[in-house]
Amino acid sequence: MYLKNRLFWIASFIAFSLDQLTKYWVVQTFSLGQTLPLLPGIFHLTYVTNTGAAFSLLSGKVEWLRWLSLGVSLVLIALALFGPVLTLWDQLGYGLILGGAIGNGIDRFVLGYVVDFLDFRLINFAVFNVADSFISTGIVCLLIASLQKTPTSSRRSR
Repeated sequence: MYLKNRLFWIASFIAFSLDQLTKYWVVQTFSLGQTLPLLPGIFHLTYVTNTGAAFSLLSGKVEWLRWLSLGVSLVLIALALFGPVLTLWDQLGYGLILGGAIGNGIDRFVLGYVVDFLDFRLINFAVFNVADSFISTGIVCLLIASLQKTPTSSRRSR
């Protein structure tokens, strides 16, 4: 059986699995608010909860964010199933976004918040998680895909 957009499905499965495994490990290993400095003052693992979107944007908007996660996930699944065969960068980008959206979406539906733990203190960045990283990486992949699709400008003859 041929699976259309195979890289999309592989990327989404890997992103989702890594996100859920790391969150499970953090919840089982840390107390809420506990931090472990891996590179003191630069990078810590800090267990926090987040009722907002990626990187704590829109904090407290969990109700509509859970439905947004579901909607984005359904649209991406439909695109991969019923749309055209995507380029490799598109498949990778959309797959990573789907894996991250499902990972955070499940947290929002089941827990009412998202588990975050990646804490870059050197730049005073919001604590985030693996799903947020995959979503951001997916967006970069889509930007690369769009740059590859941009036609070169042709010179007009005078």
